[in-house]
Amino acid sequence: MAIRPVVSFDCYRTLIDFDLNRATLPIVRARLDDVGVDHDRFLNDLSVMRFQGVVQPYRRYKDILRDSLENCMLLHGVPWADDDFDRLWEEAKSFPAFPEVPPALTELRETHELAILTNSDDDLIPFGLEQIGVPFDYVVTAEQARAYKPRPAAFEALFRRLPQRRDSIIHAAQGWEYDIMPTKALGVGHRVWVNRYGRAGSQAYAPYEEIPDLSPLPELARKIVGVERP
Repeated sequence: MAIRPVVSFDCYRTLIDFDLNRATLPIVRARLDDVGVDHDRFLNDLSVMRFQGVVQPYRRYKDILRDSLENCMLLHGVPWADDDFDRLWEEAKSFPAFPEVPPALTELRETHELAILTNSDDDLIPFGLEQIGVPFDYVVTAEQARAYKPRPAAFEALFRRLPQRRDSIIHAAQGWEYDIMPTKALGVGHRVWVNRYGRAGSQAYAPYEEIPDLSPLPELARKIVGVERP
């Protein structure tokens, strides 16, 4: 039996509207204002701390999120409350899929297998999969890989799971630094940047395709592998 082509995905902010900064701000806004901390500066520092957390040796994602929030509040002199992280974690479980994602994935399944490589753990990804509502053939978490993207070990865990050769994989992701940059050196065959937020790319990491959301992906994926829609 012939191996079907595969599209692998980042999950959060590619398929799921997983905006931790947006969810964090209502939790801490009043205390930021009390001590005169600029919201954007706080949230930018928080994003950097999360990135720093995932490029270190593997720890549970839940612990990285909790520590980065507490540390950022400490940096800015913002009082910490015991339930701050609990509120954020519950919010993270309910982030919805982007509206075009379920129909795009449903169409894509007609011609391709679907895979996820996620910078989260086995206790969080089921909530995202439920929100998406479309089955995946392969789901690889950072917990299983014992590493987070952009570390090569995370992608190597995906490659070991897939029957397809890495030079034939289509990898679609929003995360420029987490996915698009590292997959060039790793020999992924086709890279699709889902540039939802209008960021500037770089020809240093070409070739890659760029789309604004997932809607054009089924047609693009069929074109890449030269198959027709059934």
